[in-house]
Amino acid sequence: MSKPKTNVLYDSWVMFKRCLLIAMRNPEALAMATITPFALMFLFGTVFGSIANVGDFNYIDFIVPGIILQSVAQAAQYSAINVTTDMTKGIIDRFRSMPISKSAVLTGHTGAGVARNTITTTVIIGTAFIIGFRPQAGFMDWLMIVGFLLLIIIAMSLIAVLCGLISKTPEGTSGLMFPLFILPFVSSGFAPTETMPRGLSWFAENQPMTPIIDTIRNLMLGLPADNSLWIALAWCVGIIVAAFVAAAQIYRRKLQ
Repeated sequence: MSKPKTNVLYDSWVMFKRCLLIAMRNPEALAMATITPFALMFLFGTVFGSIANVGDFNYIDFIVPGIILQSVAQAAQYSAINVTTDMTKGIIDRFRSMPISKSAVLTGHTGAGVARNTITTTVIIGTAFIIGFRPQAGFMDWLMIVGFLLLIIIAMSLIAVLCGLISKTPEGTSGLMFPLFILPFVSSGFAPTETMPRGLSWFAENQPMTPIIDTIRNLMLGLPADNSLWIALAWCVGIIVAAFVAAAQIYRRKLQ
């Protein structure tokens, strides 16, 4: 008896809708995608704006990229928890008995993570405008910003899927995702790296979040592009490829 044929795109679409429906029925996930980024942007922009020293920058203009990455990293934890739940609660065994593409489950979780984090990013930028964010980007700059943010969101969603596959319990995913949550704080997201102690400054300047944040900030504020653009692109593409390959291999091994 021949094995039923599978349609990768259709199966991925079905799994994507499944993950979105699960998220929509979970108030905690909706809050993480909307209320939390709103609160972070509002609090950092109003409470710390009067005491922070970022040179000639308006503090709200300065911190928007950092808030975006920190909030996306935080929201990505939900994707990791969902993946671990699927892997440990038996649903994957049911999928294995059905004519479903193996990659569709991972693609669905990644796509749902991208959708949630797109909402998160939109909320942050909208809130920033309300409290005084005034970007200087032109039309082409905004196209580049949107494309760049999409790359970042895909990268973080794939990292979340990978952490979800590695973790043995849904609770354990928070520990694996914790470095991703912390890195935006130890970068140029909330303060210039040159104001940090020497060792911390070196780390902040050489970790992936800093060139990514600098690139988004330069594009939003109409500043000249520098080497951070190409470094950030290299980090994003490298993370996407590495996380996808690692997740696919781990998932395939767990199904054997």
